[in-house]
Amino acid sequence: MLPRNFSATSMRTSVALVFTGFLSLSTLLIPPGNSPFSRRAASGLQATETAAPSSPPNIVLIFVDDLGYGDLRPFGEPAYQTPHLDRLRREGRCLTDFSVSSAVCSSSRAALLTGCYHTRVSIHGALGPNSPIGIHPSETTLGELCQARGYATACIGKWHLGDSPEFLPLQNGFDEYYGLPYSNDMWPQHPDLAKLPAEAAARKSRYPNLVLYDGNQIVDDNVTAEDQQRLTTAYTQRAVDFIERHRNQPFLLYLPHSMVHVPLFVLPEHRGRSGHGLFADTLQEIDDSVGQILDTLKRLQLDEKTLLIFTSDNGPWLSYGDHAGSAGRLREGKGTSFEGGLRVPLLVRWPGNVPANTRCDEFASTIDLFPTIAKLLNAELPALPIDGLDISNLLFAPEPGPSPHDYFFTYYAGGQLQAVRDRQYKLLLPHRYGSLAGAPGGSGGSPAPYQQLDCPLSLFDLKADPGESHNLLESHPEIVARLQAAADQARARFGDTLRKQTGSEVRAAGKQQAR
Repeated sequence: MLPRNFSATSMRTSVALVFTGFLSLSTLLIPPGNSPFSRRAASGLQATETAAPSSPPNIVLIFVDDLGYGDLRPFGEPAYQTPHLDRLRREGRCLTDFSVSSAVCSSSRAALLTGCYHTRVSIHGALGPNSPIGIHPSETTLGELCQARGYATACIGKWHLGDSPEFLPLQNGFDEYYGLPYSNDMWPQHPDLAKLPAEAAARKSRYPNLVLYDGNQIVDDNVTAEDQQRLTTAYTQRAVDFIERHRNQPFLLYLPHSMVHVPLFVLPEHRGRSGHGLFADTLQEIDDSVGQILDTLKRLQLDEKTLLIFTSDNGPWLSYGDHAGSAGRLREGKGTSFEGGLRVPLLVRWPGNVPANTRCDEFASTIDLFPTIAKLLNAELPALPIDGLDISNLLFAPEPGPSPHDYFFTYYAGGQLQAVRDRQYKLLLPHRYGSLAGAPGGSGGSPAPYQQLDCPLSLFDLKADPGESHNLLESHPEIVARLQAAADQARARFGDTLRKQTGSEVRAAGKQQAR
């Protein structure tokens, strides 16, 4: 069980880097003669005119689950209040065209922590309990990158890169781990099983009891709904404690919250406080967590020594209706390759280095955080190729840009190449996807069914039309041809299951060891 002495007020101090996931690419066209891949080698850091800070910072990375683009200001216009995230925006920079590698849990986390397209490292979808695969030991994680530079490292929250011992955080670059090994809905109370009797065998045949880890040990072998009410509080209390214990040495705090993924839970005293439903209550509790981290950094005089990043792993899970977030003006949500699934809010703060109260509209992705942090730490990149690029110029320059990416590729559904984009245009390739198709989402924690729809070949100008509503396929054949050529080269490198094509640069996932 989670400790019963956790309280809302005990979460008032901590340091954090927060990520909210979304994919989008909108920038200038690339001259036709350029390579369809990045101008700079993916395995090396790009040159930049932005001066590197004089000393490496602490890193706090906050990665919220299923937070939509429209759920925060200034990306959307939510009715509820998030004062600490608003402060984070005022004191830092927001990136408005920030994308995840794929709009689903494990894929997105693999990309974030390795700096690779998830398909390169063969982590697809959302890995379930007792998964036979996970992160490969040969992959270098952000934790390992920081450990090699003398950083204390902690992962506090949802891991979701395999739950066998060899896949867990302590074996993959983190000194400390506290949290759930996968999504909080992967338990016998899953909505698909909710109508079955409590002790029905089918409940646990699909999902066993939800477990909570501390290090490599299971400290709660049956996480209950009451336990989940205290989960965000527990994570925050642990995060604050980690910062306090490591105030005198460099540290990486990776805080991947389980919320606002369904099922939604908050402390009983926080239920109803937003006045806008349980989703808003849950997000306000995340906001409290950010405030406690900001307060901790200030109290320990670590403000100017800490880069804090806040983002999400993908867009909102729209089928859950009033328990889901909002994609705002973007199309569709989680589980699709439209902007509503891929594009997520990004807030960054580092007083004295990130210009305050500024925005950047250039494209970047979660895969870029790894090489950018490597540069800040004066760390060598891994021997194995990665795909992310240094975005120091987007984060720290007074006038950010341009994006270092010439092209960006979106894979989903087990290795389907579903989209390719440049800095301005996005080509959606033919594929099937799930959609509410205008129907309302579910209510009270139960999802509405998706329809399977066909996405035709489509071209969108993301600068003018981020909602992907005006197909320009017929009016810009030269752009279509260029993006299709880039897609062909991506298939040669990373494959495409829609065409039964194998990529030459795909690496194997880790395999569960025999017990």
